[in-house]
Amino acid sequence: QVQLVESGGGLVQAGGSLRLSCAASGRFFSGANLGWYRQAPGKQREMVAIITSSGNTNYADSVKGRFTISRDNANKTVSLQMNSLKSEDTAVYYCQATRWGQEYWGQGTQVTVSS
Repeated sequence: QVQLVESGGGLVQAGGSLRLSCAASGRFFSGANLGWYRQAPGKQREMVAIITSSGNTNYADSVKGRFTISRDNANKTVSLQMNSLKSEDTAVYYCQATRWGQEYWGQGTQVTVSS
């Protein structure tokens, strides 16, 4: 059983920054692949950033160079630093963990970028 809880969302002006955090429970955090996904109203959920158990990262083209994903295995957290935010970044952001092909999701946190 894995539980994920996101925090750090909120309202920010375009050009500003936010840092999202996801705290995880469970025994196998270090071996899990982790990711941040987002879903805007009326749109499909999309991958924002992923970080594997070995530390490899991938980013959506739309956020590359602006967002940074990181993990802290000791504290069982995964974070997403978001800089130079744009109005199109507005969405509900979800933390995900994958282990043995099974997906676990957080409840989501709202990020709203005003312009």
